[in-house]
Amino acid sequence: MLLASSLVKLVAEIALMALLGRGLVAVLAGAQRESNLFYQLLALLTKPLERLVRLITPRIVIDRHIPIVTFFLMIIVWFAALFAKINTCLSIGIEQCK
Repeated sequence: MLLASSLVKLVAEIALMALLGRGLVAVLAGAQRESNLFYQLLALLTKPLERLVRLITPRIVIDRHIPIVTFFLMIIVWFAALFAKINTCLSIGIEQCK
């Protein structure tokens, strides 16, 4: 259980950093962000999560807001994995979690 919660937490952290980087590049690059190589790389990392979020969100959520919804869902996943990891460490003993 410790390994599973650590892996989920790690994937959420990578997704959060990619979404933050993508947003920062979008702000800095402006309208030319689609031609930015770094933006395209970050978009490639985040597209699978955004597709999953698009499937679970209602159609009233416009496509422009999907990255923001994805970011907040990843925060929720990160906190859930963190609490699961803490709970596991408390149940098996702190010494075995190091």
